[in-house]
Amino acid sequence: MTNDPLELWAGVECSVVRVGDTYVDQVVETGHDSRLSDLDHLAELGIRTVRYPVLWERTAPGRIEDARWAFADERLERLRTLGIRPIVGLVHHGSGPSGTSLVEQSFVSGLATFAGAVARRYPWIEDYTPVNEPLTTARFSGLYGHWYPHARADESFIRALLVECEATREAMRAIHMVNPRARLFQTEDAATVFSTQRLAYQAHFENQRRFASLDLLTGRFGASHPLHEFFLSRGADPHLLDSLVAEPCPPDMIGINYYVTSDRFLDERIHDYPLHTHGGNGVERYADVEAVRVREAGIVGHRQVLEDMWQRYRVPLALGEVHLSCTPDEQVRWLAEAWEAAADARRDGVDVRAVTAWAAFGAKDWDSLLVAQRGSYEPGLFDVRDGMVRSTALASVARDLARRGASTHPMLEGPGWWRRDERLTYQGSATRGTPSVNVTRAKRSERAPPAA
Repeated sequence: MTNDPLELWAGVECSVVRVGDTYVDQVVETGHDSRLSDLDHLAELGIRTVRYPVLWERTAPGRIEDARWAFADERLERLRTLGIRPIVGLVHHGSGPSGTSLVEQSFVSGLATFAGAVARRYPWIEDYTPVNEPLTTARFSGLYGHWYPHARADESFIRALLVECEATREAMRAIHMVNPRARLFQTEDAATVFSTQRLAYQAHFENQRRFASLDLLTGRFGASHPLHEFFLSRGADPHLLDSLVAEPCPPDMIGINYYVTSDRFLDERIHDYPLHTHGGNGVERYADVEAVRVREAGIVGHRQVLEDMWQRYRVPLALGEVHLSCTPDEQVRWLAEAWEAAADARRDGVDVRAVTAWAAFGAKDWDSLLVAQRGSYEPGLFDVRDGMVRSTALASVARDLARRGASTHPMLEGPGWWRRDERLTYQGSATRGTPSVNVTRAKRSERAPPAA
């Protein structure tokens, strides 16, 4: 475990998501693509590491020989001048350029080719995230149908996940051919699923599935893995599964992305919940809602998520995305809670290196998972509406954390809304929410989307 102090990192919301034939680019939507000075604002806060995009779809939508490097050249050089270390992301919730998709083998070879080109052009970069949140992306693209290729089946979900994991391995191989010192910073969403007793089997299944991407990359997905049989029954290539066990691509660090809505609750009493929460697994219908709105015990929280990941993988950790779309006071409380959880975990021996203030320049339309372009903007460290870049209260707290590891900002007084009783909004909330444990493995997965 490092003796270095806990660090505050930043991240630029950079998703490039294909919805139908339209690409939604957050770097463009937030105006970051036209403001080089954004990077100076991060440096002024004391940020010394940033998750930064050099995305395949933006940089090389066609042949690699025709790649458009101007954006990356300018931004990476500016980061270098400012003394900010980039963790370079190559695909962020995307499905690749128009000639490929998450369920095609060309995604693997294409990303490896692009990764090698990035490494050759910027040999000084040492930290990469070839595919951000592969499990989440596979669910949203292959199981829920939100993003391209808009599939809704176990088979397409598993195919997408395996393609992403194989692509990550091949991308890192290509990078290591140029820079053997390069490190894999692998991000994934961390969520715990709770349920009524009747749906305990489904919650148990999903709580196993949440580790699938990291288990695949770390070579843990052998014949004894609880989901191995399920994957094979849904068309997974057994040779690829064996290959990922024999030649894994373990992360050098895991970035845990945890949101207030990450934890879920499943309830068959669908009449108690609004229609948009209704889903099912092909056998039973149930509501899938935010656990924070229904469980008396509330969310699991950053501290427990860090402990769970550490006990399972024993590699250095970071909170890879810390962001809340809410009022300024709640935003600073969420960041402060994450910071305190990370500091507390370190004191107990968990190797936590950093907390990442995500969506530094805000995000657009994530309230619809980028499916509907309504211009719904949520600020981050900075509010960039109307083309102006204005520091928020969150930036003030971030500056304190980055420079001296603590903040006494007046907005930090009192608990966040996710810790107050007002969060319980559904009928009968206070009597529900026992975690699902000690249940036999589920045989099926949900196919309907959770609430946005």
